[in-house]
Amino acid sequence: MARRSLTAVVLSLITVLGFALPAHAVTLQQKLAALSQFSQPTSASATAWRSAWQNQAAWADYAFDWSTDLCSSSPDQPLGFDFRMSCRRHDFGYRNYKDVNQFPANKSRIDDAFYFDMKQVCAKYSGVSKSTCNGLAWTYYQAVKEFGDLNVTEEQIQEVQRQAELQAQNAEHADA
Repeated sequence: MARRSLTAVVLSLITVLGFALPAHAVTLQQKLAALSQFSQPTSASATAWRSAWQNQAAWADYAFDWSTDLCSSSPDQPLGFDFRMSCRRHDFGYRNYKDVNQFPANKSRIDDAFYFDMKQVCAKYSGVSKSTCNGLAWTYYQAVKEFGDLNVTEEQIQEVQRQAELQAQNAEHADA
């Protein structure tokens, strides 16, 4: 009897204080299954991801990271070709697989899905425009394949800039 009363008091406090118990605890296997569904190089996967992205609240129990920096330091719409959604899905795959420590095993597929998405953008064009778009898509794809798993910090960037400035100063003094 005392246990039931204690449970009732705790639940009442949780409600009063505004804490919410998760409606459904998502397992790692469930999260990985959803991530796999959202990161395939197929139209069905791209459509499923876009639907989820448009209704993120429905996926709240999964605690997905929906943040994005779009195409990072590359143009999001190079020469007018809109790769923003492709970059969003790519960021989603990278961030969420890293969050569950499954990134290395899934990087290649995420990159392939990125290329697939960009080629879908390019399929809307014809002639020289399509060739140009496909060339840009290939370039972006090669960049993420080669450099997508680098973790460069702001401190590292600043250090490289500092070293470059020192080299420039040393070169000026050597010329003087």
